[in-house]
Amino acid sequence: MNLAVKTFVAASAFTLFSFSKPTVNNTTTPPPQRKIQVAILLDVSGSMQGLIEQAKAQLWNMVSTLGRVRCSDKATPQVELALYEYGRTTNDVSKGYVKQLSPFTTDLDAVSKTLFGLRTNGGEEFCGQVIYTSLGELNWSTEPDMYKVIFIAGNEDFLQGNLHFTQACTKAKEKGVTVNTIYCGSYNDAIKEHWILGGECGDGSFTHINHNVNDFDDIPTPYDASLVQLNTKLNATYVGYGTLGSANIARQQEVDMLNSSQGKKTAMKRTEAKANANVYSNAGWDMVDAYKADSTFIVKMDKSQLPDSLRNKSLAEVQQFIKVKNEERSLIQKQILEASTSRTKYIYEQKTKTSGVSTEKTLESEIDNIIRTQVKRFNMTIE
Repeated sequence: MNLAVKTFVAASAFTLFSFSKPTVNNTTTPPPQRKIQVAILLDVSGSMQGLIEQAKAQLWNMVSTLGRVRCSDKATPQVELALYEYGRTTNDVSKGYVKQLSPFTTDLDAVSKTLFGLRTNGGEEFCGQVIYTSLGELNWSTEPDMYKVIFIAGNEDFLQGNLHFTQACTKAKEKGVTVNTIYCGSYNDAIKEHWILGGECGDGSFTHINHNVNDFDDIPTPYDASLVQLNTKLNATYVGYGTLGSANIARQQEVDMLNSSQGKKTAMKRTEAKANANVYSNAGWDMVDAYKADSTFIVKMDKSQLPDSLRNKSLAEVQQFIKVKNEERSLIQKQILEASTSRTKYIYEQKTKTSGVSTEKTLESEIDNIIRTQVKRFNMTIE
């Protein structure tokens, strides 16, 4: 077969199995993708173990909420998360005991695994410093109409440290970042500890929570077994590529186990979030997500990066394999979201019949409420 024919066959196979994309006018620069950037700053001093436990659980609820955000043109914004700890004595004193645990990333498994590795330790809690540091270190978008937000949670005096919080507030306003303060304790103590002042920073809000409440309900439902099975099926649709493909598939299963150890609620929330392709995407190591992000991905790829089972396949065969896996995943994700909706409704009804639905403020409930309110400022809605 001559070169021209080979080229035609390869192009035909690619056209047959690639995902359709709109025609781009190369003379016009496309607008930047809308983003939601969220930085979570956690106090890890000795009394904050309850906060850490709630943070592990609330992550996936927050992700699910963010995954339902739509811009005014119905576009889906990209969600990036960052994580900081403050108040640990083993961190660099010259940096105010502040440490970046994760820069902005779409790798949610990495963020979750980091949260499960957190331990408390006594120290000085410099709120102004950690806000200021996160504003300077993170790659905040400079584009307008992006929801850029900080959530800082803790329970010591907000005015501690050499860097006054007003310096951080000035920087937040310059960058268009909203700062929300969450005090772990009573409202009266929050006032005494000056946390309500931080709520004025970057047009943010202030609230307080009971960080020691056990909000990890394990009410059995008729949908639990099905969701566990669906999660296993979902994991089977991931096809690792490159040097880290296998390691990341193993990490995905490890993070499943970590969340399951937190209780059924956390495990089910994670499964629900994994079913939302808008926020749970692993294009960096999964061939299905990579192909959805760029339909020319496989054509550009060196065969050595393919898993062993695909290296001897033709381009058309690889594309067909990925297409089938994508269809399987889409169906499983739909089933998970339907079962999760039914499960949530069932639990609500059971709580209403017995002790009633809790009105206790937790990290999960407050972050969820704040996001739902603030995205509206940026012409975004939650479906």
